[in-house]
Amino acid sequence: MFRYLAVLVFLATPAFAQVGLYPAPDRSGNANTVTVYSSLDEPLARPMIAAFQAAHPDVAVAYEDLQTVDIYDRVVKETDSGGRTADFAFSSSMDLQVKLANDGYAQQSDLPLSPEWPRWANWRNTAYALTYEPAVFIYHKPSFAGREPPSTRAELIQYLKANADAIHGRIGTYDIERSGVGFMFFSRDQEQYADLWTLVGAMGAAGVKLYSTTSAIVERVADGRFVFGYNILGSYAAEAASRNPDLGIILPKDYTIVTSRIGLVPKAAARADLGRLYLDFFMSAEGQTIMAQQLQIAALNPNVTGPNTANAMQQALGSQLRPVPVSPGLMVYLDQVKRARLIRRWNDTLSIQ
Repeated sequence: MFRYLAVLVFLATPAFAQVGLYPAPDRSGNANTVTVYSSLDEPLARPMIAAFQAAHPDVAVAYEDLQTVDIYDRVVKETDSGGRTADFAFSSSMDLQVKLANDGYAQQSDLPLSPEWPRWANWRNTAYALTYEPAVFIYHKPSFAGREPPSTRAELIQYLKANADAIHGRIGTYDIERSGVGFMFFSRDQEQYADLWTLVGAMGAAGVKLYSTTSAIVERVADGRFVFGYNILGSYAAEAASRNPDLGIILPKDYTIVTSRIGLVPKAAARADLGRLYLDFFMSAEGQTIMAQQLQIAALNPNVTGPNTANAMQQALGSQLRPVPVSPGLMVYLDQVKRARLIRRWNDTLSIQ
């Protein structure tokens, strides 16, 4: 087992960030170090780090567990100041990652798997979608004993209106003002679902609780404090459900948004060669299998087989799945005027109920 040391370091940002230092397994003393900025919680990342180092025992890993906005800000600030930044950046905020690539803060990475990667998941061999993660409904199974939980947004509206008093304060979703993935899910909803604001109003009337993290919602549904969670990142829900039989998961039958975590090698990487090595491992069949089997994050590599893969999900559900393409179109809702308008309407609709 490799050695692990966790330290707290003060960064040139308004907050502290945890840095996991994973020494090179060969303990040569002359190890190269790959620096990773990632929004994947460090405990979940450890199996990937261990496997990467097993394949590359001469490489140490400095893993910085950051919020998505902090990843973007640090890469931009460190690059603009003429310094060096991470060798690999991995984030669930697709829009911010694409903005980094589009604005010249990422470099092209031509890898052996690049030609095989799904076209929608690869922007100019610079920003790669590496996961396949649906936005799901989650529910507390005992609270729905004897009845089916809502499986479409129309059914959810009906359920909320019929049970607003009984379930008041026991519905959870993301605070789109504070959660990047929550905002992206909601902005896609606006494109896909004509009756979205009726749903928001129904959630407001039911006293919906808003959170910036997935784990806060999942934990409350799993233990019964909440009965239902809307637009929840499926990978976290699947991992929690594997430990808690009371947590149910539904892929919405009307449509299921699929998001991805994007990996890229920053333009100002100190060791771009090591960043590409890390990216290559994330894309490999081995790395993707670890994600699918141990992290409960569906594999995107077309050569990986099994139920927890993009191929298997697409074969089973077809057009129900709506993956978000890796493209500059993601940056539309980074426009501050549009963003502010959407958030204002969201808050107004929730509060007037």
